[in-house]
Amino acid sequence: MADIDDEELPPQDALDLIARDPNKINDHIRGYNCILRRSEDVVDFDDVLAEADGTHSINCVWKGSHKCYMCGKNFCYNMCTFFMGIFISFYWGMMFAYITFIHIWCCTPVMRMFVLQCNMMQKCCGTIVNCFLAPTAEACGLFFSNIVVHNS
Repeated sequence: MADIDDEELPPQDALDLIARDPNKINDHIRGYNCILRRSEDVVDFDDVLAEADGTHSINCVWKGSHKCYMCGKNFCYNMCTFFMGIFISFYWGMMFAYITFIHIWCCTPVMRMFVLQCNMMQKCCGTIVNCFLAPTAEACGLFFSNIVVHNS
């Protein structure tokens, strides 16, 4: 086996702290308007609260509501991730480890055994067809091949 230098391997602990969803697995969470605007907020203020034309509050109330919404959303999200993020990520790590374990040690061997059994059954069924049904079908074919149909 060829030696692989550590310099050639990508570092396992290198995390991109800017783009934390490079594979876009959480695009379903983003609001419709956020996707159109390419905004990074999950759900913007405009996606939740809106005042119809002719029914506007005082500008300072609207601006204050926007600030309170953004601060409240960010604060709550940060607190939830601070207190529960590590435990939940540990839980999901255990779940995916368990699923990997089950697939490696149970599902794959069972599927391999099933394929082997199917191969054996295929050979048995093929032998039965070749020994019993093929001669019968061949005899019927020879018998019916002598029939001539005339259209009048």
